[in-house]
Amino acid sequence: MRYNCQINFIIVFIFLGFTPDLSAQSWNCVKEEDGIKLFTRKEASNTIKSYKGVMDVHSTMDKVRDLLGNVKNNDWWDKDLRQIKILVFEKDKYFQYYLVYHVPWPFTDRDLCLESKMTTDSLTGEIVILNTPIANVIPEKPGLIRVKKYLQKWTAQPLKNGIIHLTLEGYLDPAGDIPDWVYNMMINESSIKVMRRVQKILR
Repeated sequence: MRYNCQINFIIVFIFLGFTPDLSAQSWNCVKEEDGIKLFTRKEASNTIKSYKGVMDVHSTMDKVRDLLGNVKNNDWWDKDLRQIKILVFEKDKYFQYYLVYHVPWPFTDRDLCLESKMTTDSLTGEIVILNTPIANVIPEKPGLIRVKKYLQKWTAQPLKNGIIHLTLEGYLDPAGDIPDWVYNMMINESSIKVMRRVQKILR
């Protein structure tokens, strides 16, 4: 039961999704199911693994844009999300938001402030959504651990016959009192769950 709670916590962060050094080590395929391939690798600077998931889904780019690139469309986010505060919102372009997550005992709740930038290639139609932390917007608060090393990158490439190739790359340093081995142990299952949810909604 305790591990299930930890999995939910990790899933929350991956949804929003820090790939610090994408040239660190080669990707290692660790899991494949339901048309989803998951890769992980260790970064040179620490023991926490980054992750990458890839899949093809039959959908539309408008659905992808609305699901992954719109902070106001957050009903499908994890139940452990305690607070969402939208600070800046420019549809299909840019937004900033502040999040607080409940983390199961004995760990401490986390918060983070993010900005999301969406770009669309006018020639290929490819969409890239990059989420990164920002500082000096919301002061750090007592009783919360601020997540500062975090990045998520979604890439959506339109193919033929309504197929979209989706890639999710990310990294999270939960900081504080969550051991690296807990995160690394759960990342395979939690990443697949994230991709599967997105796959189901887009279909």
